[in-house]
Amino acid sequence: MIIAKNIFLTKGVGRHREKLSSFELALRNAGIAHFNLVSVSSIFPPHCKMISRAAGLKKLQKGQVAFTVMSRNETREPNRLITSSVGLAIPVDPEQVGYLTEHHDFGKTEKFVGEYVEDLAATMLATSLGLEIDLDKSWNEKKEEWKISGQIYRTSNVTQSARGDINGLWTTVVAAAMLATD
Repeated sequence: MIIAKNIFLTKGVGRHREKLSSFELALRNAGIAHFNLVSVSSIFPPHCKMISRAAGLKKLQKGQVAFTVMSRNETREPNRLITSSVGLAIPVDPEQVGYLTEHHDFGKTEKFVGEYVEDLAATMLATSLGLEIDLDKSWNEKKEEWKISGQIYRTSNVTQSARGDINGLWTTVVAAAMLATD
């Protein structure tokens, strides 16, 4: 059984005349190009801890299979705004699972997309627990936390945006939540 004990967030941008090379450079910029990345669905495991990117990278070895929830976007259109984001909703009770969501968009700012994926993650978590959520009433702006049916949840996101290269090179953005079993 493989259950992640730690999770960290990272992001990156790459530009190159080849689409695949642009993606590779974005992964390098995010610090995760030297892993065999396996995309997984959206569950934040019970008792999993958020750690820094630096601490998380120390828990992984070059060449290893590493599980990730990743969002990717790319363009060749000069100046086109692209964004990728991963959001998390983490319950206060460490026995419960949380949710991760991924989203990519065009023409939207990092702030807008980051808030969108957090809302999406909070909604997915609430509905998975059979709880009602009103996005306008459940968010406490002052405390920066969700209160859903009397329970409090933390949300966060990692979001990367970039404008398409002026000379038409491929521009790629990635945002990832990396899971570490150690």
